[in-house]
Amino acid sequence: MRGMFVLPVIFLLGAPGFAAAQQMAMPNGNPASSPADQNFAAGMSKMNNGMADAPMTGNADSDFVGMMIPHHQGAVAMAQTELEYGKDPELRKMARDIIAAQDKEIAQMKHWQATHKQ
Repeated sequence: MRGMFVLPVIFLLGAPGFAAAQQMAMPNGNPASSPADQNFAAGMSKMNNGMADAPMTGNADSDFVGMMIPHHQGAVAMAQTELEYGKDPELRKMARDIIAAQDKEIAQMKHWQATHKQ
């Protein structure tokens, strides 16, 4: 089953890109009209697609890692959007901490996958 929040992601430049962004919707149905909202929507779409496309093997360990990698990558993308557009110092620090922690865990999970081939 595809993620519930699979969104169309259109990457265009200039005025056509602005019009396309007006059509992009957040999971709650509101338009993704700001550049930050567009980044959040694109990140969620990529995360949800990655999780939905992870092969289910019947091995809980493999399945967990297969879905958690795109989930963590989505958290990194959201934190990067906060760093690009956010202003609050506390949230910017949290975003940097999230990126550091999630990147470390992504590396650990990829290492696990590489050493536990089935």
